Amino acid sequence: MGSNTFGKLFSVTTFGESHGPAIGCVIDGCPPGLSIIATEIEAELERRATGRSRHTSQRKEADAVEILSGVFDDVSTGTPIALLIRNTDARSKDYSKIANQFRPGHADWTYHKKYGIRDYRGGGRSSARETTMRVAAGAIAKRYLREQLNIEIRGWLAQLGPLRTDAALCDLSIVDDNPFFCPDPDKVAELEQFMDGLRKSGDSVGARVNVCASNVPAGLGEPVYGKLDVDIAAAMMSINAVKGVEIGAGFDSISQPGTEHRDEITPEGFLSNHAGGILGGISSGQNILASIAFKPTSSLRLPGQTIDIEGKPTEIITTGRHDPCVGIRATPIVEAMLAMVLMDHYLRQRAQCGDVGIISPIIK
Repeated sequence: MGSNTFGKLFSVTTFGESHGPAIGCVIDGCPPGLSIIATEIEAELERRATGRSRHTSQRKEADAVEILSGVFDDVSTGTPIALLIRNTDARSKDYSKIANQFRPGHADWTYHKKYGIRDYRGGGRSSARETTMRVAAGAIAKRYLREQLNIEIRGWLAQLGPLRTDAALCDLSIVDDNPFFCPDPDKVAELEQFMDGLRKSGDSVGARVNVCASNVPAGLGEPVYGKLDVDIAAAMMSINAVKGVEIGAGFDSISQPGTEHRDEITPEGFLSNHAGGILGGISSGQNILASIAFKPTSSLRLPGQTIDIEGKPTEIITTGRHDPCVGIRATPIVEAMLAMVLMDHYLRQRAQCGDVGIISPIIK
């Protein structure tokens, strides 16, 4: 069982490797009549692309989208949509020296143990290159949610290493104006300085990315095993390098008294949103809030201890082009995964209950 498909009614299957000839996806369940244009998908891919700044990997892929099926006259037909992106800037020779070594903190060891073979060129399927197709599929989901339900999904960098953005100064309208997706304009210069020093040191660092979906109607999600927050957490944890997911207050709820954490309700609406817009696994009509933790990059030019495929101790140095912080480019990926979850649950709700509880939620 390969487990390369995500979603039930809106399902996305990705394929391809970092240094293979191409990567792609098949989207099944997209309703007919949705405008789908390759250049609009590519605009979303550009937000995720490497080489946007000196702080990311300098691999520069064209990310030209080929729509192979499911679209006629720029409109979805209701049949499976196949998207293909050819790899144009892979440099496999950068990995020849570590073909028989396992990078610490990487999926090399586990892939080898599971399959008995692995693609050492950039990590193969475990590379962040795979997330390109998530963003492409997410672009379609985001458009549908925006047009049909007025749902807007915005992500931003909340923390890079020790540097936190000030929530009180967040301006999501400027997130795309800097390479960090930072909502605090006064923080960008400090982030630049920190990353310059990090790159020179050869080390890497983790990051936190937050995401918010607004105008989400009440009623999305299933009780018990099909909970909306369960699927959101699973979607985020499926992204390479993610090590933690919080919904709403998350781990801060441990120290909150119940009188603070409970989101009291008035005829005008909720007085707070510590639940992150989800109660009992079902959307409450409030903004859905999630926070995602990304680990530091494992591929480093600094020497480290490891073993080879024969189990012998050796020293490893990873050359090539790598992100010193994968979280810098993660905002569009996180947005895409949330969009796919909401799209899937909206179609599931519509199939099960029609528009009951969806068009006119009691509490805004």
